[in-house]
Amino acid sequence: MRTICYKTVNGIHLLGDFYSASKTNAPVIVYIHGGGFIFGSRKDILPEHITQYNQAGFHVFSIDYRLAPETKLPAIAEDVQDALRWVRDQAPGMLGIKPSAIAVIGSSAGGYLALLAGSKESYVKAIVSFYGYGDIRGNWASEPSPFYLQKTLVPKKLADQLITKEVLTESSIQQRFGLYLYYRQQGSWIRETTGLDPIRNQEELRLLCPIEYVNPSLPPIMLLHGETDHDVPCEESISMAERLKGAGIEHTLLTLPGEDHLFDRQPEKENVQRAFAQVLDFLYCHLT
Repeated sequence: MRTICYKTVNGIHLLGDFYSASKTNAPVIVYIHGGGFIFGSRKDILPEHITQYNQAGFHVFSIDYRLAPETKLPAIAEDVQDALRWVRDQAPGMLGIKPSAIAVIGSSAGGYLALLAGSKESYVKAIVSFYGYGDIRGNWASEPSPFYLQKTLVPKKLADQLITKEVLTESSIQQRFGLYLYYRQQGSWIRETTGLDPIRNQEELRLLCPIEYVNPSLPPIMLLHGETDHDVPCEESISMAERLKGAGIEHTLLTLPGEDHLFDRQPEKENVQRAFAQVLDFLYCHLT
């Protein structure tokens, strides 16, 4: 594994971990972690998944990005686009990647970022979203979450203490989940992470929705979602698939009965293994 700075902004170094396949000039997967834009790290990718990607002949570049609410979502999306451009422009000579075979994969917020950035970068050859979302304007995202309201209510004083004065590029779930939980309980998640009001800034929010970028030039897209996801409704992937179908985009929608958010982090389960095997087949088909 090799850690590389792909971008420096205002003195902040944004890092990615590169896991090499056994061959040079191989396709590369840019992996984007989840965490509601608020927590997470490039280190969150499962070692089992890295091994499977590498054994299938794919390099992996797992990236950090600036985190909310200290950094707002438009700048976070720029970080991901800059990572993809760095891979296209700098990584071929430095790391032996094949510039014509770049895929972007993410889970949850990372799935959303993969869809958003991948839709804007025409050289991306495939996108995979694990329980991501195509539209951040829905009630599920901007109103208090019935699921999270069943959990112990986070007091505002505690939530405020979890916000730093510095720019963060990685944070553990133990450190910051309380802030995400507070925002979802209050229905303020989108407002706090974007800096936009869901009512007054509808046009600005529209520009942050991957579903609005669906057009015939998009690469093949694979969407995976647990049917009983309590964090991000499965309907988000279903709606995205319907829009892709309408635009004639090659896509695969895989919904997993009985599975919740983070299902892919249970690699010992047989249905998860089958789903991941389909992801590898999808990538092999479109990157080799």
